[in-house]
This record gives sequence, structure tokens and C-alpha cells, in this order.
Amino acid sequence: MSIRPFRSALYIPGSKDRALDKARGLPVDAILFDLEDAVAPDDKANARATLATALAEGGYGSRYRIVRINALDTDWGRDDAAAVAAMDCDAVLLPKVSGPADVDALAALVPDKPIWAMMESPLGVLNAAAIAAHPRIEGFVLGTNDLAKDLNTRKAPRREPLLFALQACLMAAKAHGVIAIDGVYNAFKDDDGLIEECEQGRDMGFDGKSLIHPAQVEITNRTFAPTEAEIELANRQIAAFEEAEAQGLGVAVVDGRIVENLHIVTARATLAKAAAIAELETQ
Repeated sequence: MSIRPFRSALYIPGSKDRALDKARGLPVDAILFDLEDAVAPDDKANARATLATALAEGGYGSRYRIVRINALDTDWGRDDAAAVAAMDCDAVLLPKVSGPADVDALAALVPDKPIWAMMESPLGVLNAAAIAAHPRIEGFVLGTNDLAKDLNTRKAPRREPLLFALQACLMAAKAHGVIAIDGVYNAFKDDDGLIEECEQGRDMGFDGKSLIHPAQVEITNRTFAPTEAEIELANRQIAAFEEAEAQGLGVAVVDGRIVENLHIVTARATLAKAAAIAELETQ
């Protein structure tokens, strides 16, 4: 699993010069350059060219650049794939992934870039493990709006109707070392609701959250980063465990709790993530 931070992944329309330029200065870990939902049908070809020019001009620094194309069974998908294959981006995001065959189809068109999958349909969720196991898959992005539509769910506290889908995709991602990004929170002016949903996704194990508005970035970055208390505890656990090992012991005790090797693995991952975030923020 990569320790590169993916706390925040912001959707940016590939057709909007102003938005593409503004994204160069936003403190996001990843940008989801969108050629699909954010682009009108009659603007698809223009969006491809506009995005290609913006990426060629650069200026996105350490932000991970992911391009979401249209589904391959649409009028635009194959042209998008051909364009993305030549773009200066880090990965390509395929919507409406139902199974490994969809990944195979894109892999044949984009041979040299990692593939990310939008997990946004019931069939995709049921095939999550097989999709995550595909050798070209690097990440999942949850499409919770589409999932809710297809499942005919209603809004409920703590996203209860979607919990199986969220956990199935997360389990598949973790089993195969795939990055997992939670779905968007639609009410971009509702900070309290965003905090609650970010905390839920973080506590479940998601690496970060996809966003629809720059106003959501600060809360998301903060929530998905290790806290000072977590960093301090990790350092104390490692120190105590190393001291115990030096004494020939297999466990240590910190704050009245047993600390074993598995806790040290988590502690070291916490410190590595904090260090990676600090490095990103200095670039």
C-alpha cells in the first residue's frame, strides 16, 4: 500500500480553464480532472483538448493527477481513453466499472498508466474483490450518489443504506493493496455534516474523500491526517516496544494497554503518513 497521502481528491471540470488554473494552488492531495459528469455532451471534445493543454502546461506540483474519462460504451469514452493515454497525468479513472473485463478494455487502450475504478453500481460492488485484484488497478473512488440512485435508497443517518457497499469496496481494496477514496458529500456549505461523514469514512479505513468544492478541502485534509495526539502516542508505543525488546520481552505496556508488534506496525504507518503529509505541504 502506498503511503502517499490521498486525504482529499477534488473533482475539477476538464472544460473550465479558470477551474483548471485555480486547482494549481489548492492544497489537495489529488485532483480528479473530470471529462464525464462535469462536462456537457456538446463540450466533450473541447474538454479533452482544454485539459490536455492545461496538463501540458503543468504547475500542479505534487498533486496526484487523475483523469476521469467517460465510460467506454458511450460516444466519448474511447476518444477520451486515446487522449488520456497521451496526457501528462498520473492515472486514469474509469466510471461505471462492473467487473474486471471493463478494466481489461481500458488497459488495452491506455497501456502505460495506472487505472482507478469508480465503484458506483450494485454489480461493481458485488465484483469489488475481482476488480481490486486486477493488476492494473491502483485505486477505487466510491460513487455514492450513483449507488444511492441504483439502490433506490433514502437519506439516512450515518449512510446506513450504503454501509454494505462501502465496506465491501473497502474490504476488497485493503485485501489487494488498493487505495480507497470515499464518495462525495453533496452539501458543500454544511461543515458539520462534512466533518461527520469524513470522520465516518476515516474510521472505517478509507484513505481519503472525494470532494465537489474547494471549501471542503481544509476539513477533509485535517480529518484524514494523523492528529498530534496520535503521532505522540505512536512515538511512545515504538519507544516502549523497542525498550521491551531490548529486555527480551515480546510486549510492552503504554497507558495501561498492551502493545504488541501489530500495534507497532500501525504506529509506524501513522508516522510515515504524517511525514508524507509534511513533505507534501512543503512542496
